[in-house]
Amino acid sequence: MSTDRSARSGLSRRALLGRGALGAAALSVASASGGALAWSATAGRSEPTGAHGARTVSFHGVHQAGIETPAVPPPFAAFIGLDLRPGAGAAELRRVLRLWTDDAARLTAGEPALADPEPELAEQPAELTVTVGLGPEVFDRIGRADARPEWLAPLPDLPIDRLDPAWGQTDLIAAVAAGDPVTLAHAVRTLSRSVRAQATVRWVQRGFREAHGTRPEGATMRNLMGQRDGTVNPVPGTDDFAEVVWDDGAAQPWLAGGTAMVLRRIRIDMDTWEEADPPMRDLSMGRFQGSGAPLTGTEEFDEADFDATDRYGIPVIPPTSHIARARPRAPHERFYRRAYNYDEAPAPGRTSESGLLFVTYQRDVTRQFLPVQERLAEQDALNIWTVPIGSAVYAVLPGIDEGGRLGDTLLPD
Repeated sequence: MSTDRSARSGLSRRALLGRGALGAAALSVASASGGALAWSATAGRSEPTGAHGARTVSFHGVHQAGIETPAVPPPFAAFIGLDLRPGAGAAELRRVLRLWTDDAARLTAGEPALADPEPELAEQPAELTVTVGLGPEVFDRIGRADARPEWLAPLPDLPIDRLDPAWGQTDLIAAVAAGDPVTLAHAVRTLSRSVRAQATVRWVQRGFREAHGTRPEGATMRNLMGQRDGTVNPVPGTDDFAEVVWDDGAAQPWLAGGTAMVLRRIRIDMDTWEEADPPMRDLSMGRFQGSGAPLTGTEEFDEADFDATDRYGIPVIPPTSHIARARPRAPHERFYRRAYNYDEAPAPGRTSESGLLFVTYQRDVTRQFLPVQERLAEQDALNIWTVPIGSAVYAVLPGIDEGGRLGDTLLPD
């Protein structure tokens, strides 16, 4: 009977014994190396484990990490929006920024925060980054209204917005990203807990991208609509990126090396999107969903020809398509985007709650971001399926050297 079962399954006693020997060998190798090697079930070769978990991104530098570094964004992110407690002022903000400086420097290096009740969860930094910003009202609270950048204000009302106050502007933001969701959750908990006496959490917005290793390194992410998201983007590490993103301190010297962050929570009606056929999707976006190429090209990074027409004189890329409305009309209308998907339990009466955490970085929100957003709000074919439900703007603090404190150029000791 046992022989028949082996024959039907295609396995012989010898094959089973052989596999058992292979497994024993794998365990022996792993034990001898402290668990540093694991057998690849498909390639028959050994690969190092824990490579992503051990990676670190320095917390210190001219700019805060988490924007330009790493070049390939970590796949998991959480944005923590907090408000200073009533009556809190400059002293309390200094305390928050001192605590976050210490926490972030430790956690991003793979070390537990002071008095960390779960220090084991800090052992794998997994490219953890923490990026801190200030909202508009903070400057009044600390008696530094003169230091508030002109662009730091809530975006004007836009006709497509259906903003929920639950996702609105806050005094502080800590943008946290990591290659591992456990590392991320621990960092969010630590950063929130350490400043309880000075601030309260208003919201935490969690997002995700494709996990490391699922696509070629540097591939443009896909959002939940199946579209490539962020094809046209300044390239990190270039002079062009620096020109678009980093503040030079000309208007506000304390902000040199910092930047402006816009966070928009955009709900996607996946039910109706899934009813759209491929041609409608491509025409609405102005790109082929499969390749990401513009409708006038064949590859994702082909330059779109917005003047091209078909034999009837109709534009190949519709003027109302997303890429036609979003393209810069002036050299300064450019910004860096780093988006994350979200997919959460739907509210009663809804069948889905999915969308995009649309994050942009630029020197000047009013000059660079707002003109593009106003065009999209006026007429964008994708507006049939997308609606902004949250919006906030922040001044991202400059980076610091070791021994420094976040915000020390704004509020020196």
